[in-house]
Amino acid sequence: MSIANEITKIKSSLPPTTTLIAVSKTKPVEDLQQAYDAGQRVFGENKALEMRDKHEALPNDIQWHFIGHLQTNKIKYIISYVSLIHSIDSLNLLKEVNIAATKKNRVVDCLLQFHIANEDTKYGLLLHEAHELLNSAEYKAMNNIRVVGVMGMATFTDNREQIRQEFKNLKNIFDQLKEQYFAESNCFKEISMGMSDDYSIAIEEGSTLVRVGSAIFGKRNYAV
Repeated sequence: MSIANEITKIKSSLPPTTTLIAVSKTKPVEDLQQAYDAGQRVFGENKALEMRDKHEALPNDIQWHFIGHLQTNKIKYIISYVSLIHSIDSLNLLKEVNIAATKKNRVVDCLLQFHIANEDTKYGLLLHEAHELLNSAEYKAMNNIRVVGVMGMATFTDNREQIRQEFKNLKNIFDQLKEQYFAESNCFKEISMGMSDDYSIAIEEGSTLVRVGSAIFGKRNYAV
């Protein structure tokens, strides 16, 4: 498969309101460079050290999105350059990101990750936990993070209707939070949902960010 051809094909299928994140985890720098040369500028990684190394090796106009479960002791490796953290699943993690961003004199954009799948293996907030977070004094005192939307992962299943309902649920969560907490914020606009096998459904249900890896780069290298 040609990485450049796949990038072009996928981008041509996206509406102007949806951004493609090339999920490059486990892939070598050479593959990312091919995608870059084809015009791709937004890349997603799920390991902080791997993302740091790739950031250092590749052009500095790349937007790096952290899409995996973020351990607090790894924040320091990405905080100075990360464009968007998709995976905020607790108040404590958000606090630690805010502390690290303060030290770098940055305001870092973040998404609240929600548990929408019918699986126990996925991370994410429940809606009442998000309300507790957004109503907390700790959150309201944070000046170096900006919550700009929501993220979720659908169940790994062939049941397309189940996937659609889970994406609808995330869109409903986004709408509730927008109305209750971010009605005056133009920045709260992102819905990160959809991956290689289901991004077309996600777009139909309102996704603004699709996280596509294997459809661009081929199967993931699990040995890495």
